[in-house]
Amino acid sequence: MPSLALALKEQLKAERQTVIDRFLADGKAEQLLTQLKNKVDAALSQAWTSFELPPTAALIAVGGYGRGELFPYSDVDVLILLHEPPDAALQAKLEELIQLFWDLGLEIGHSIRTIDECLSEAAADITVQTSLLEARLIMGDSAQFQLLKERCDAAMDPQAFFQAKTLELRQRHAKYEDTPYSLEPNCKESPGGLRDLQVILWVAKAAGLGDSWPKLAERGLITPTEARQLKQKERALKEVRIRLHIIANRHEDRLVFDIQTAIAESIGFKSTDARRASEYLMQRYYLAAKAVTQLNAILLQNIEAQLFPQMTSPVAINERFNEINGFIDIADDHTFDVTPSAMLEVFLLLSLHPELKGMTARTFRSLWNARFKIDNKFRRDPVNRALFMKILQAPQGITHALRRMNETSVIGRYLPNFRKIVGQMQHDLFHVYTVDQHIMMVVRNVRRFFLSQHAHEYPFCSQLAANFSQPWLLYIAALFHDIAKGRGGDHSQLGMEDARVFCVDHGLSEEDTELVVFLVEKHLMMSQFAQKQDLSDPDVIADFARMVKDERHLTALYLLTVADIRGTSPKVWNAWKGKLLEDLYHMTSRVFDGDAPSADRELKNRQEEALKTLRLFGLSDKDHEKLWQQLDVVYFLRHDADEIAWQTRVLYEKTDSPVPVVKCRLAPIGEGLQVTVYVKDQPDLFARICSYFDHKNFSILDAKIHTTKHGYALDTFLITEPAFADHYRDLISLIEHELAETLTAQTPLPTPSKGRLSRLCRNFPATPTVDLRPDERGRNYLLTVSANDRNGLLYSIAHVLAKYKVNLHTAKIMTLGERVEDVFLIDGPVLDNPRSQIQLETDLLDTLRA
Repeated sequence: MPSLALALKEQLKAERQTVIDRFLADGKAEQLLTQLKNKVDAALSQAWTSFELPPTAALIAVGGYGRGELFPYSDVDVLILLHEPPDAALQAKLEELIQLFWDLGLEIGHSIRTIDECLSEAAADITVQTSLLEARLIMGDSAQFQLLKERCDAAMDPQAFFQAKTLELRQRHAKYEDTPYSLEPNCKESPGGLRDLQVILWVAKAAGLGDSWPKLAERGLITPTEARQLKQKERALKEVRIRLHIIANRHEDRLVFDIQTAIAESIGFKSTDARRASEYLMQRYYLAAKAVTQLNAILLQNIEAQLFPQMTSPVAINERFNEINGFIDIADDHTFDVTPSAMLEVFLLLSLHPELKGMTARTFRSLWNARFKIDNKFRRDPVNRALFMKILQAPQGITHALRRMNETSVIGRYLPNFRKIVGQMQHDLFHVYTVDQHIMMVVRNVRRFFLSQHAHEYPFCSQLAANFSQPWLLYIAALFHDIAKGRGGDHSQLGMEDARVFCVDHGLSEEDTELVVFLVEKHLMMSQFAQKQDLSDPDVIADFARMVKDERHLTALYLLTVADIRGTSPKVWNAWKGKLLEDLYHMTSRVFDGDAPSADRELKNRQEEALKTLRLFGLSDKDHEKLWQQLDVVYFLRHDADEIAWQTRVLYEKTDSPVPVVKCRLAPIGEGLQVTVYVKDQPDLFARICSYFDHKNFSILDAKIHTTKHGYALDTFLITEPAFADHYRDLISLIEHELAETLTAQTPLPTPSKGRLSRLCRNFPATPTVDLRPDERGRNYLLTVSANDRNGLLYSIAHVLAKYKVNLHTAKIMTLGERVEDVFLIDGPVLDNPRSQIQLETDLLDTLRA
């Protein structure tokens, strides 16, 4: 038997490679799947016949293998069907047979059952019932196999099966966030993947409606054109999965970054100056998955109508549309041909009638087929322009309407430039959605600011939105803010021109047009100011106010900025960024109220507010004086009143402390911990503190570095870590104790570790940059670094600064998804020498690349 196994294994391996080589030469996916199935059938048949098994036994292929197709590294699922339960001798022989199957190099999934056992398992497990639905005889008793099929068919309840499989489909879609547009989609299980197509054929076959796309077309469930589209998309998805298996050299269904480029190049895509080969591949994949999702919705609804017929009479909505069973339905098959504007009207009606669950399959199909009528003439029609504006101005359902318009490709036909970004990836390390999905997410976020039921999410945004009278202007800005991504050039400038044309064409006033154009052009400005500029500098606030112009522009820009950041990735937004934006808003708003930025007035206000807080804690009006005498204006401008009061309260009796003082509390912003370090200034202090946080795997979100007049360091850090919320009290005590000990010990700085880059960073590396230039006053230098994020990166930077004896005044630590952009205000003798500056920058670049 070992010789048989070896011979069959070598033969199967050679045949399998021949089939794969032929596919790589001609790209015929269906042929590969059939040929691989045939080769495995032949090997299993030879193995089966080498055993003397009962004549009533049968070897049956089930699951995907039973369907008659086999991907290069897919499991081979088989059922050994017996007339009666095996005795000990037969059981031993069957175990030997299964071992032989494994010895052939196959990933075998097997079961040994009688017909009664099959039916019992199928009744208890929908997965077993589904695998038996695709059973196929390989070898053995055909009569026994036929009896199994007949009894399975007799036991099938098509209605229950449909409900179970659609519930399973919804659960699977929810697992993948109900979108095919993830960065690394599962081409089998994600929405719009191969599994969606299989579900259709399973429920159709169970209901006796057909087991192929042509047969479903014959039954009128889809049109011949839709059947061809499904076959085409299925073939495209199968090709991607085949290449995925071959290139990964294993069973892998996720289109992971590591092999997207290899798959793209194997298909024939090439990188250009504007886009990677992998981006072309993924856009094609997303468009295929989108089409599958659309056709899947039509088919499931039609099959459901066959299985669960309802006799409800249609109720007229208007002369073009009816309501039937809670869905909107066209009054006539030619509605969209006779009245093309109805293609926009249907979405407006869905918004105005929230009780409607969606479109009937007939309406969806008719709309899908008529979408090509949306041409330049359609776009210029004043009726259609008015309808589009009414959708944006509807009292409810705006987000759902725009998403449905994207799903049906109507918005891409109406806004041709939007069509270009459908399914377009953004490999910028912090967007986790395609451009069109990101835009829809931003529209949704803006919309939620104007809905009272979501006021608890972002109270300040909701407060501002309540006084903003034209929310639809923000929806237009959201639609256009990234519409020019991937075209080359500055997408903000290109998008601004698109927005201007749209506004003029749709009759917006000059004032409203100017606001929309401003928002699209400057949609990144507020986050850049908040995250990279020193907000304690009155000149920075004055410059920002001058660019924003007035309160209306400020409010609109703030709302769009928050919505935009929230729509990039769940990992990008945090409470600290929220506070920076809100602080910038309030400071700028005061300028528009006539309160020009004044360092003296701000200093006085913060000190007075801090003193009020200190009195609440029982401190006298004199207790703060010894500490405050050692603090300069810069300290009071960089810390808000709450921070000043807290630090004064914990330090006023320790102004000349001979030992390090470390105090920690929950951050007032509601996220992370705030750590204050007060110690006689010492070399390498920032690096030493960063080393401790790095060792504990804490992330530093912000650092304020200050030196008192009598030579003490007063440094404040905002740190975070996922487990803080669970046991923050213990962590506070631990940090206060351990960090004080670390600063007392004065041990040599450890060598920075080389943290691992994420898979995303490895495949889409950000080019490290170091920018060192004098600040506007010429007293200090601004050091800006940008690179892929990794564990220990900040300590590595601090280690280099310590090596060159650079003094640090403040640090803004910004993590944008998988990329960091950190800004440091520094000085030191090394910066006075151009040659030393170059060496410092070189060492920093080497550290960022490590």
